[in-house]
Amino acid sequence: MRAASPTVAVAGFEVADPPESWTRAGFTVDADATTRVGGVSIGLVGREHGTGIVGWSLRGVPTDLHDLDGVATTSSDRPPASPATHPNGVVRVDHVVLLSPDLARTVDALAGLGLRPRRERDGELGGQAIRQVFFRLGEVIVEVVGAPHTAAEGPSTLWGLTYVAADVEATAEAFGDRTSPVKDAVQPGRRITTLRHREFGMSVRTALISPPILGA
Repeated sequence: MRAASPTVAVAGFEVADPPESWTRAGFTVDADATTRVGGVSIGLVGREHGTGIVGWSLRGVPTDLHDLDGVATTSSDRPPASPATHPNGVVRVDHVVLLSPDLARTVDALAGLGLRPRRERDGELGGQAIRQVFFRLGEVIVEVVGAPHTAAEGPSTLWGLTYVAADVEATAEAFGDRTSPVKDAVQPGRRITTLRHREFGMSVRTALISPPILGA
């Protein structure tokens, strides 16, 4: 096992989108093409780097860690970002989905950093059985998703981001038909909607969820 600090946390993501696409979606983007959501920085590096989430930075990991089960990874010693105010009402990152072709392998990679699952859940995606394994990395939950009984070659990928919206119903109403209908989330007492991200020129699957219920 590689040595890691007792607290591994997500510091930021790199996304291969142009800044203007996120501005159209109601995110405040700084002059350096970074948006600050809660304590997490999201760098918008442009289409020349591909599409989607192309990497992340983590606190509390070895400085020579550059790949975590296929995900480009950078060690960060920067303090949490100062939260920006966003017109779309988001206040922090709730969770990121990490799609794995080999669930056991990905869980082992996270265990190599001293991380342990908080909980597991079996479900279905596209008619196929899946298992979700949840880790907490600072203020961000990492939801590892994969087939429970089969394994394939290839890297894991950071697939999508879900943000906490202070008032998800009001946010969805402001977006109009560019979000899906607000519905009950899997988490008890919470509500969720999906942003039609492509209509803004974004390549990252994006959802908005109501704040956690205290004590739930």
